[in-house]
Amino acid sequence: MAKILNGDRIGATANLKVGSTAVIFDESGGKILLTRRTDNGEWCLPGGGMDPGESAEEACVREVWEETGLHVAVTRLIGIYTSPHRITLYADGNRFQFVSFCFEAQVTGGKLGLSDETVEAGYFTAQEIAALHLMENHVERVADALARQTAAFMR
Repeated sequence: MAKILNGDRIGATANLKVGSTAVIFDESGGKILLTRRTDNGEWCLPGGGMDPGESAEEACVREVWEETGLHVAVTRLIGIYTSPHRITLYADGNRFQFVSFCFEAQVTGGKLGLSDETVEAGYFTAQEIAALHLMENHVERVADALARQTAAFMR
């Protein structure tokens, strides 16, 4: 299970890891796709770590496919998220300070489903999301996506 740790410059105690997440709005533009993680039961945006030899955009597309069964096209960069004061600690002892790209993506095909990483998936309004147990590091990304700001956030 992954756990978020916060502390002054705690990132110095961890390795860097690059990842991507996707914000996928429904056809009305009023709801965002979230998945519920198998490992900790928390809700999150689809996404994950970047593999060697792929771009951040390619990682986003691949992770969405693996976790949801949806094919997507990246349409814009919402923001880049990294903090030297936050790390993710995994059950196996690995510690990472993430550098995460958050993209808006549009569904181009596939069928929404579950994977070995997800136990639920669905589209939710901002009000519904506020009532969910959303991963701490995804709260800001959802808020930034809902702001519909043209320029990318740098956090």
